Amino acid sequence: MSETTNRRPLKSRDTGWARTVATALARARFSPDAISAGSMLFAVAGAALFIAQSQADGPARAVELVLAGACVQLRLLCNLLDGMVALEHGRGSPAGPIWNELPDRIADVLFLAGAGYGAMLSGVGWGDDAGWAAAALAVLTAYVRELGRALGQSADFRGPMAKPHRMALLTAACLVAAIEPLWGWRGQTLAIALAVIAAGAALTAARRTLGLAARLKG
Repeated sequence: MSETTNRRPLKSRDTGWARTVATALARARFSPDAISAGSMLFAVAGAALFIAQSQADGPARAVELVLAGACVQLRLLCNLLDGMVALEHGRGSPAGPIWNELPDRIADVLFLAGAGYGAMLSGVGWGDDAGWAAAALAVLTAYVRELGRALGQSADFRGPMAKPHRMALLTAACLVAAIEPLWGWRGQTLAIALAVIAAGAALTAARRTLGLAARLKG
């Protein structure tokens, strides 16, 4: 099955700015595998910021949370551009499918578990549990998708908590958490968002599994 059948449908891929940036990266001879690896660097930075904000107060804490949200979005930008450079500009490598998937799973765990520890260290005792649950179930959604491809089916990107949805919610949680001290919270926003991500990812994995079973029977 070709790699194009494993591309998430994204409207942003057809925007002028994305095409311009991808073209510039290709002309500069950036490897799509290196761009994929860059997503992990943003995930490491994001996880560190989630931990750091738990020990900060006031404007410093708010800035660290906003920067963590920016790291989430930069991770998604890497995910967008690596495929565009590889496929639209013909710079893919034989190991491309590995770099397309493995950094994503590592980034999911770093962001979600990191946010969980940040919530726990901020005072929400179950925050780390929510983070690890969200991380494990996020990996499970991808596993079911890839299992389907291994069985000859097209990639199933359905939600309700596929990667773009998870990262959008986590980004929004970062922004809300930056101002949550206004109503007396510290860490609850991240913990609640992680619990929602975990529940949504569980539902997503179930939907994909049932859909795969139905296609195999059909």
